[in-house]
Amino acid sequence: MRRAAFLVAAMVVASGARADEPPFAKGLPDRPDYFPIAVWLQDTSNAAKYRDVGINVYVALWRGPTESQLDQLDAAGIRLICGQNRAALRFKDRPTIVGWMHGDEPDNAQSLGEGKGYGPPIAPAKIIDDYHEIRRADPDRPVMLNLGQGVAWDGWYGRGTRTNHPEDYAEYAKGCDIASFDIYPACSTDAAVAGKLWYVPHGVERLRKWAGPDRPVWCCIETTRISNVNRKATPAEIRAEVWMALIRGAKGIIYFAHQFKPTFIEAGLLADRDVAREVAAINRRIRDLAPVLNSPDVPDGVKVEVIGGRADRIATLVKRQGDSAYFFAASLDEKPTEVRFRLPAGVDSSVEVLDESRTLQAPAGGWSDRFGGYQVHLYRSHPK
Repeated sequence: MRRAAFLVAAMVVASGARADEPPFAKGLPDRPDYFPIAVWLQDTSNAAKYRDVGINVYVALWRGPTESQLDQLDAAGIRLICGQNRAALRFKDRPTIVGWMHGDEPDNAQSLGEGKGYGPPIAPAKIIDDYHEIRRADPDRPVMLNLGQGVAWDGWYGRGTRTNHPEDYAEYAKGCDIASFDIYPACSTDAAVAGKLWYVPHGVERLRKWAGPDRPVWCCIETTRISNVNRKATPAEIRAEVWMALIRGAKGIIYFAHQFKPTFIEAGLLADRDVAREVAAINRRIRDLAPVLNSPDVPDGVKVEVIGGRADRIATLVKRQGDSAYFFAASLDEKPTEVRFRLPAGVDSSVEVLDESRTLQAPAGGWSDRFGGYQVHLYRSHPK
């Protein structure tokens, strides 16, 4: 997220408690066909428009929640994760609210006030203490913690005195039920990150390790230029970031929709027709594949060979539903490459490439495909 005065809260929550706890009674739906897709800190007057592009969760409210804001979200069928302030606790009985959150990016250097610079990050011990306070006030909803780009980038100087201290993150993760983070490489102005979309899945992979198997990890996705007047996230880059995150195991997506420069646009995602159209298509596909994405992974479900390159530069996720197998693959490289896939069973199959209007033949379970830089292909295989 952006470190701005009005961005005061954190991120998103899924419904599922840790394995040693009962499910959260008032969390998000716990169904195979539900996958949380959120937007960050948007005016509730746009709730119906966000619903129409596939958003089902709002994260954070500016000066809320109020009864009017909750009514607008209810009318759109959208749920809310927000800070646990006095106003929010007054509405604890409303099902609109499905989770609580810490303040945003406590792992970053914290402002000392206008003109006074920045102090150290908030200590993990403080986050853990606050987490227990939030849970004591309401044990029926999960608590989410959103972290900054230090999750993916050790050299992020915005952590101040804790730059290059990734060991902090395993401690931060103890202070939440859901862990999330944000890094925006498409529109980044930092040379170390700019254009390197692989930072998104890299961060998901690292945070999953730190959070452990019982805390779902969510990922924030850029949709605008944010503050980069020369560069914005393209629809293709947005799609790539979303699917790279999902392939690496993200259990929820949060779209960051603000533009700050050259002019401020809160609903920047909606203002860009091409982006709004692509986000809607991405979200439709996620919704259609929710039972697949929520199903167990299939370990070693496909073998990958990159022609003239490294196999670890192709990220894959394998799922199975009925007699169909799903293979989601993303290039983590900016250069085009040819990739060969082989199913361990070696059965003749046909492979449908979702959203691309093409089908590949897979004799003995093998097929090849071309990947552009950071390109994603979603395969569905049917045995012949």
